[in-house]
Amino acid sequence: MKGHNILDSSKEIYAIYDNVEGLSGSADVVINGLKIGKVTETEFLDESGKILVTMRIKSDFKFSNRSIAQIYNDGLIGGKVMKILPEYVGENIKSGDTLNSDVDEGIMASVMSRLVPLREKVESAVGGVDSLVQSLNNVLDDKGQANIKESLAKLNTTLENLNSSSSQIDGMLSRNAQKIDNTIHNFDHTAENLSNLSDSLAKIEVQPVLNKVNLILDDFNELSQKLKDGEGTAGKLLTDENLYDNLDRASKQMEELIQDIKLNPKRYIHLRFSVFGGKNKTPAYKKPEDPLQ
Repeated sequence: MKGHNILDSSKEIYAIYDNVEGLSGSADVVINGLKIGKVTETEFLDESGKILVTMRIKSDFKFSNRSIAQIYNDGLIGGKVMKILPEYVGENIKSGDTLNSDVDEGIMASVMSRLVPLREKVESAVGGVDSLVQSLNNVLDDKGQANIKESLAKLNTTLENLNSSSSQIDGMLSRNAQKIDNTIHNFDHTAENLSNLSDSLAKIEVQPVLNKVNLILDDFNELSQKLKDGEGTAGKLLTDENLYDNLDRASKQMEELIQDIKLNPKRYIHLRFSVFGGKNKTPAYKKPEDPLQ
């Protein structure tokens, strides 16, 4: 009877697989690790080679017919077990229902899937070590050894030159120690003078000077505003065009008068007496020439 009690009230459900992975006919059926039934039979469904798995489970546990029947390995050395991945949305399971099927890869398959990349990395590392060893062999042949010896000899020469240069520098420093001390002393003295100058500048009262400058700027702004508004003689000269024209015209007339006096002085100096009693005649006015021409 494959471990099945005919007096037990239970449901018979099914799942269809392409490969049952060695699932036995009396394997346990579990939900969340709890046994709820057994596999009662595994057989070919039809000529396609698909396999029908029949399960009998307890009737007092309710879950949806949308649940999944999954075959998985029960540990490293355990057999195959049928695990129900329950769904609780939808119509409750009843006898005759067929669940969706799935096969878990199992622990060994999971381990192997992780070991394969590790094996590839190890193989790659081994290949890298082989290449390194081959390169070292090429370097350490007769020619490579000669090159290494030559490089070491050049390195020794370089170190000797560095030692010689160091000795020369030590001698130079020893000979010029007094000069270096004097230079440092002079630098300290200069730094002290700069510090004193900085202190003197810091003591200068800048604010009174700024206040005076502000007063001067205020007076200048006030004067500028008065000139702009036409106050005073200078302001009127800047803003009154008629006054400027009159002054310009008067200036030109004054120039003409001065020029005429220079050219005709007798016209402006009258002698009211004559030796012979005659009268002086004033010459007719003649407009002077433009001095700018």
